[in-house]
Amino acid sequence: MIKKILKGLIEQPFLTSIYVTDLAILLLHKPPFMFSVVMLGGLVAMSMYFGQKLALFKS
Repeated sequence: MIKKILKGLIEQPFLTSIYVTDLAILLLHKPPFMFSVVMLGGLVAMSMYFGQKLALFKS
């Protein structure tokens, strides 16, 4: 399962780098409120995209 996640993240380096950078900025800095809301929305959208792309739990 970990191997599948890493393979999926390596296949899309641009989105992965945006995701990691966005998460680091939200965790380590104190951006203005509206900017952090927009970044959090982007983080949620990318998380949903990666979840759909990786499909770890197939029903």
